[in-house]
Order: sequence, then C-alpha cells, then structure tokens
Amino acid sequence: MSSPSGFSYEARADGTIVITHRRRKAATLRGDRAARFAEEVASGDAQEVMARWTGAYKFGNERTARNHPRNKGRRA
Repeated sequence: MSSPSGFSYEARADGTIVITHRRRKAATLRGDRAARFAEEVASGDAQEVMARWTGAYKFGNERTARNHPRNKGRRA
C-alpha cells in the first residue's frame, strides 16, 4: 500500500486549521483539536497525519471486501 499524498494544510490567524486534499477542503479544525493536530503534524509524517485526521486513508481490506461473496454482484 502506498503512502498518502495530495494533502496540505493552512494555519489561519484565528487558530483554525484547514486541511485540503487535492485542493478540496477535507476538514476544518478549531480549538483544542487544531492544537493537537499542529503538535502531531510537527512530530510525524505530515501526509499520514493529515490522512488520518480527515479519515481519508485506506484500511487495507478493500480488496478482501470486494472479493467477498456478499459483494460479488455489486459494482461500485
């Protein structure tokens, strides 16, 4: 599985942090959540942190779920 990419964030003057994915707004963080995000992104891989905070990351079971008999007839 490849690492996430395409994320960026902007810290605004009022303390709000806006996370975007491929130039589309993915999340807006304010207050304590924004502060925790800023600490975490400074100490880790920024792309992975932003993917986790927005919920836009793969769990690794997509192929397994697609091949499950219950989902065989469904096309997404």
